[in-house]
Amino acid sequence: MRHFLELSDWSASDLWDLLHLAVRLKTEWQAGGNKPILAGKILGMIFQKPSLRTRVSFEVGMHHLGGHAIMLGPDEIGLGKRESIADVARVMSGYVDGIMARVFAHEHVTELARWASVPVINGLSDDHHPCQALADLLTIYERCGQLEGLKLAFVGDGNNVAASLLQAAQKLGMHFAIATPEGYELPNAATLPGIIATDNPRLAVADADIVYTDTWVSMGQEAQSGERETVFAPYQVNDDLLRSAKPGALVMHCLPAHRGQEITDAVADGSQSVIFPQAHNRLHAQKALLVALLTQSTETAV
Repeated sequence: MRHFLELSDWSASDLWDLLHLAVRLKTEWQAGGNKPILAGKILGMIFQKPSLRTRVSFEVGMHHLGGHAIMLGPDEIGLGKRESIADVARVMSGYVDGIMARVFAHEHVTELARWASVPVINGLSDDHHPCQALADLLTIYERCGQLEGLKLAFVGDGNNVAASLLQAAQKLGMHFAIATPEGYELPNAATLPGIIATDNPRLAVADADIVYTDTWVSMGQEAQSGERETVFAPYQVNDDLLRSAKPGALVMHCLPAHRGQEITDAVADGSQSVIFPQAHNRLHAQKALLVALLTQSTETAV
């Protein structure tokens, strides 16, 4: 049995299998709908954080594939408070075929996986966001026709999305650069071979094929909003910064976007932006993940 907790747990071959399956499932859906290959399967979804894309994409994905999803909010479980994580994992394993958890502490999702007897998916933790990165890879592959050799530049906070994108780049032969202010670096990025880690956004973005940014203030950091907005102001993705990238470089953002802070309206809504196709691909990438984990196979008759 496999879990999907962070991309480093999966080989390059495994990730390519997921991407190719996502392409097939998306093509099938666009041609009239998916086969109900998850008929009778139930996904339990645990949320400690608010959600738009994660909840809707998983719930709709299960529906398209013939299955069903159950949403459990923070007040219903009290993960690790009202009931231990080990007990939650073992109880839910008797009800559902898979668990998706969107949590604060990464240890919460790893503890679920330790005790669950069904696959566990990390829908987001403070350390990693592998589902987002998988959808991003799908988007880049669709637009560029390749992944290997492309340069992805991340500008902003060294957060969970950046961590998963770095792992994706390392697995699939992409060049990765990240520009963060001092004190907000992505842990260990500067020590990894072939990774550009700098405090200079122009250096990171130079000749990039993809320019990626994310909010400066993640959930749970609201008390730092004023300080972060000041520190990150030079890291805004705008037309001026974009000129340092390759002509036609893709602009990506995992959303929600704070327009006028990390990204301008002109760039977010410009011709190089793929932020909404990127968001929509959460559905198709997660369908592939659900099929692979709930059937333990990436081979489908599509």
